Amino acid sequence: MAAVRQEVLQRRDPPRRPPQDGYGIYTFPNSFFRYEGEWKGGKTHGRGKLLFKDGSYYEGEFVDGEISGEGHRHWAVTGNTYSGHFVLGEPQGHGIMKYGAGGYYEGAMSHGMREGLGCLVDQDGNVYRGSFHNNKRHGQGHVAFRNGDTYDGDWVRGQRQGHGVLRCVDGSTYEGQWHSDVFSGLGSMAHCSGVVYRGMWIQGHPVARATRIVILGPEVRHVGASSPFPVCVQLQQEDGAVAESENGRVLRVSAGVRHVQLPAHSEVCFFHVDQDRREAPIQTPFGFQCIAYPLSSPSPGSLEPRGAPESARDLEAVLTSDTLHGQGDTPGDLPAGERSACCPDDCRRVELGRAEFLDIRLGPPPPGYHPIPFLDSLCEQVSSRPGGDLGPRTGAPTVQDPPGGSRPDGATGAVPGTAAFPGEYVIMVQDVTAPPFLGHTLPTAFQHLRVSAKGPGQQSPVPGEGPKAQN
Repeated sequence: MAAVRQEVLQRRDPPRRPPQDGYGIYTFPNSFFRYEGEWKGGKTHGRGKLLFKDGSYYEGEFVDGEISGEGHRHWAVTGNTYSGHFVLGEPQGHGIMKYGAGGYYEGAMSHGMREGLGCLVDQDGNVYRGSFHNNKRHGQGHVAFRNGDTYDGDWVRGQRQGHGVLRCVDGSTYEGQWHSDVFSGLGSMAHCSGVVYRGMWIQGHPVARATRIVILGPEVRHVGASSPFPVCVQLQQEDGAVAESENGRVLRVSAGVRHVQLPAHSEVCFFHVDQDRREAPIQTPFGFQCIAYPLSSPSPGSLEPRGAPESARDLEAVLTSDTLHGQGDTPGDLPAGERSACCPDDCRRVELGRAEFLDIRLGPPPPGYHPIPFLDSLCEQVSSRPGGDLGPRTGAPTVQDPPGGSRPDGATGAVPGTAAFPGEYVIMVQDVTAPPFLGHTLPTAFQHLRVSAKGPGQQSPVPGEGPKAQN
């Protein structure tokens, strides 16, 4: 009876000394560890499972009392698990680490950290394949981001640094130098809009980028009513230098006629605009507002006669259509992914920071634009003077009848007008790059235009020979 009782007590109490050989269960003196498995010479050796008091455990191979060989480890605090090779209790060699927060790593390990070649899928779904050092991406590597972007290049301590290529899902590409995970140094970007920038970058921003559009020539240009003229444009940096590092930005030329009514006998032409054609006036830097007015050109292949400019929605549809992004090669050795250099007739793509619109001319007033009544009295005064001269104070030229013979006073004109009425107009050059380059659209540039009935010989010099206009 006493022998039976002694056997029961031995079963209830754990052995005070670890088993020597074979299979056994042992709780270590600090009570944090408990082992179930094979023993050899009083040490864990062979297959076994080591359980920790916090719920963590290791199950796998042991050698001479150490965790070594193939096994599986679970950390209760973080929820991480590792399956692979161990050396002296730490993951080392090839294995798979699954993270409790999401994601996993498969590849080389050293002293419990990612070291060497491997593949990391983070909790956001981004996939990195390449080199690791001290648990971080370091060396050459490729990452496929969850949004579809990809990066191939150099990494330093977990950040893109050195030379690399970023290809965005929208078609944009950057190739060049990186520092602290942003563009920094020499690099080239081919934007999805067709804009290309080659040059220096600092903290992710181009150093020599354009900040404004400038129309070259005098602040106030004088042209004949039916005379074509060029519009020469520069993109300038903050310091006034030409932004020659930029190519491909889309600029659109348009016109407006002065909207503010001046006293009679001025050289300014006014229009009454039908309600269905009326648009919000455009503020100019010259102290007055203007309303949209059509451009036309007599030269084949140049600007076709147009009514008032398209709405913003119509313009966006044109710029995002195949007209701009269609077939054809881009000029020069531009990186892959760039768009075609084709543009609508009233648009130009910038080359080396410059663009030129040739043979621009103001067209006749479109339907719905009617001269205001006081111009009729001016016509009578002109016809009553020798040579149509209004005298030294006015100098107003002969005024044409509105197109289609439509006059505000109900009179009938004989021949529709074929050119703009003499008066004050505005030339506007807009940045209509779609989508905007790096999310920024340049401010519209303006040039004050005075149209008279004088011939081409009375015009001002060609743009570029005089001072720069306001922008």
